[in-house]
Amino acid sequence: MDQSSRYARLDLNEGDLIRGGRHVLCAYLMKPREGFGDYLSTAAHFAAESSTGTNVEVSTTDDFTRGVDALVYEIDEAKELMKIAYPIELFDRNIKDGRAMIASFLTLTIGNNQGMGDVEYAKMLDFYMPPALLNLFDGPAMNIRDMWKVLGRDVDNGGMVVGTIIKPKLGLRPQPFADACHQFWLGGDFIKNDEPQGNQVFCPLKEVIPAVADAMRRAQDETGEAKLFSANITADDPFEMIARGEYILEQFGENASHVAFLVDGYVAGPSAVTTCRRYFPNQFLHYHRAGHGAVTSPQAKRGYNTLVHMKMSRLQGASGIHTGTMGFGKMEGAPEDKLLAHMLENEESEGLFYHQKWYGMMPTTPIISGGMNALRLPGFFDNLGHCNVIQTSGGGAFGHKDGPVAGALSLRQARDAWMAGIDLVDYAKDHAELRGAFQTFHWDADKLFPGWRQRLGL
Repeated sequence: MDQSSRYARLDLNEGDLIRGGRHVLCAYLMKPREGFGDYLSTAAHFAAESSTGTNVEVSTTDDFTRGVDALVYEIDEAKELMKIAYPIELFDRNIKDGRAMIASFLTLTIGNNQGMGDVEYAKMLDFYMPPALLNLFDGPAMNIRDMWKVLGRDVDNGGMVVGTIIKPKLGLRPQPFADACHQFWLGGDFIKNDEPQGNQVFCPLKEVIPAVADAMRRAQDETGEAKLFSANITADDPFEMIARGEYILEQFGENASHVAFLVDGYVAGPSAVTTCRRYFPNQFLHYHRAGHGAVTSPQAKRGYNTLVHMKMSRLQGASGIHTGTMGFGKMEGAPEDKLLAHMLENEESEGLFYHQKWYGMMPTTPIISGGMNALRLPGFFDNLGHCNVIQTSGGGAFGHKDGPVAGALSLRQARDAWMAGIDLVDYAKDHAELRGAFQTFHWDADKLFPGWRQRLGL
């Protein structure tokens, strides 16, 4: 059934819709399935299924219902592009406080429409959130500025937080895990659980957390510097998450402000993120995006892309989220992915299709991980334009020829060199750990710093 007469309004102007402030706008890559209908009718069916319609006319529809229809307002069949305007009244609100929720946003915008028989594929590429709805989302309660406060740094330009992930990600028993934390903390700032680490039978949470808390205390005593730990509290059950979080804070005691809570936000979903955001507003909410590539990767033609994922994470209240290495590490990505970081960090930013203002919502901090080492950092910082990120190197720290302490120090030295505007090879001449990173990761050194051996006298 062609529903374009009701669910399509190609005369609507995008600028007018934005100025009106009553619609969420979504841009999609969409291809109709061959033999089912033309582009506009498929787009209209998509909008109907996303809002007030179904595949037939129903007797219960009235004039008010028609007033909250989602409307296709732009199509470009050659580019497989459609744009839909969703009235903000469609989106669910909490009964206890009237706040908005990402679960409802996703249910409407990529819900049943993803399985429609007349759609070959559809993927959300960008969305615009008007202030009337944006201001009903929690947004972050904390970000990197709060980490800088704990570390005793300048809160406006404190620089990269030097971090790692204890490797192997699974298989260590409690004391070896805590020992590895202690070693890294002698040179670095921040350690995070990896996404599967939790309460395995060989590493019970109630044994490993006290050991890690003790390792933090000892490292702080030995270095005279504050240290940070991101503990995974992800679970299916919100009450289990709360129980884990409360236990962790109790064990860290006087160092509770040094603890972030990691949530696997893609696999555990918006409920898990919001449980952490609302129950523990005084902890940095570390959003791990493990699994997101199932829908966000360029090969996937359904779901949504990484930009949409980043924007939703800020709305939900992520203090920091993994953004990838933008082509400078081992993970899939490209230098132009800095768009993702800018959307998280800035008060307003240009997306793929929409300019988004955040109306004072706190920024979300980019977390950089995946194949990075000291030698790759200057190029990454040059591309991004600053070094105010959280960076977690596994192999880049623990793979250093002189061990994790030297690995952590080499990362810190690379940050310091870039902030001071000093060439990395020149800085390495007077910093043994950074010089060791050149020797350890010599394949990167050969590519990024030709002639480094001669300049370092090696």
